[in-house]
Formats: sequence, C-alpha cells, structure tokens
Amino acid sequence: MSTFELKTHQVGRTYSNPHFFILNKGLNSGKPLTNPCPNCFVVTTSTEEEKHTLFHISMMLQIGGFYAYYLKGSVIPFISIDDCRKTLKNSYTSLFYNEIQLQKHINIVSAISKKEAELHNIISKMADLKISYIQSLFSIMQKEAI
Repeated sequence: MSTFELKTHQVGRTYSNPHFFILNKGLNSGKPLTNPCPNCFVVTTSTEEEKHTLFHISMMLQIGGFYAYYLKGSVIPFISIDDCRKTLKNSYTSLFYNEIQLQKHINIVSAISKKEAELHNIISKMADLKISYIQSLFSIMQKEAI
C-alpha cells in the first residue's frame, strides 16, 4: 500500500525522494506535472514505481473530470489540498487491490497519450508545411509580377 505525502510546493525547494507535482489553480487543476510551477502541490513517494502509478492515477482523475467536482472559487477556480489528497488516496486505495488491472489501465492510457502526442506532432508539421507552401506560392507570384 502506498504511503505518499502531498504538500504545498514552495518555489525553490528541491526534493530528494521520488516526486511529481499537481497543478492546484485554474481549470486544469489536478493535472500532474513533472516540473514545478508556483501554483502546485508536490507528491512525494518512497519508490519510483509508486510515483509512476500515482502520477498516472492523477492524470486519469484530471482527464476524467473527477478533480473538477472539488473546484472552488468564482474567478480563478482551485482545488484544496485536502480534496486533492482525499481524491487521490481514495482512487489509489480502490484500484490498488487489483494491481494487475491497474497496471493494464495505466499502460493503455499511456499508450493513448503517446499516440496523441505523435498525432499533435504530425498536425503541427502539416500546418508548417501548409504555411511553407503558401509562402512559396506567393513568392513565385511576386517574382513573376516583377
């Protein structure tokens, strides 16, 4: 069973144990991050495997909108540290007892995320290609006009 610690991140602080960060302000509250930002919590674990598992559970909770239920605030929504800790802990404990299924779900979500990143990269390259084509077209038209 995991024993993780969730605290408010202090800018400039470094951590020796395996850790990741969770965004706590804005509409992306609950999004796990590998690098810190001013508005985030830090999750420290005892092993790299626990960190990996909790990171992906947090990602699934954020994508699934389970953190959104706990958002507070009218101008800038945020999630409290207690709500974030409770949601992450409850999800981990309910999924922990069937660890084979949990790893299967994590692998599937990781594969989908990897494919999504590849497709975003392809779309970006297609947009660059379209811009390049249009620029070369107008460049040729301008040379013919001169």
